[in-house]
Amino acid sequence: MAGFGKWLAGGLGWVLGGPIGAILGYAVGTIFDSASLPPADARRAIGAEETAQGDFSISLLVLCAAVMKADGRVVKGELEFVKTFLVKSFGEAHAKERVLLLRELLQQDFSLADVCLQIKQYMPHASRLQLLHLLYGVANADETIDARELQVIEQIAHYLGISYADAASLKAMYYKDIESAYKILEIEPAATEEEIKKAYRKMAVKYHPDKVSQLGEDVQKAAKEKFQKLQEAYEQVKKQRGIA
Repeated sequence: MAGFGKWLAGGLGWVLGGPIGAILGYAVGTIFDSASLPPADARRAIGAEETAQGDFSISLLVLCAAVMKADGRVVKGELEFVKTFLVKSFGEAHAKERVLLLRELLQQDFSLADVCLQIKQYMPHASRLQLLHLLYGVANADETIDARELQVIEQIAHYLGISYADAASLKAMYYKDIESAYKILEIEPAATEEEIKKAYRKMAVKYHPDKVSQLGEDVQKAAKEKFQKLQEAYEQVKKQRGIA
């Protein structure tokens, strides 16, 4: 247990302090005590090899647990969505370990406000936007967003200091109608051609993958997908309005 205590005390960055540290310590301790995860693998399970990426991945897992529990059930599609993202981000072996950690987090009750306020304090705005984007993906894993899941995500957005317009933009990326395209660009359907082009330039800066470059190639891939949805929305609006 001495070695276990060392990495728990100093492995990741800011996530090992505050409410997230308490949640994580309990979850990993439970896994360790039940021998579900060998001590040598415990460090990898929380992504301690790279602080910035580890902080992001643990924050994602904690918030995913809150969203997945919101409707009183955890469906297979939600777990598969998270697992697929983790496999792309960290590989098969590490994804398996993180899924074990997620399952433990799903058994815990915690203050969503306290967790989000800790994330807001330490995580850049662009990274928080990426977190919220992935949470909408989790909620939409079964191709429908339950009202209770949506409510939790809206609470998370508020606690993370993400504006209503930004949250609506990210949510709209999971819908294909023209109304959603306008929401992604954060403009009204009555916007002028100049306002549309100006909005796109503004959003392109906000959602550019370089904004999360410190989180590594894995998260950048997800950011690029988000950026592509922005571009698709812009093209959809231009086509609908006949803008060259």
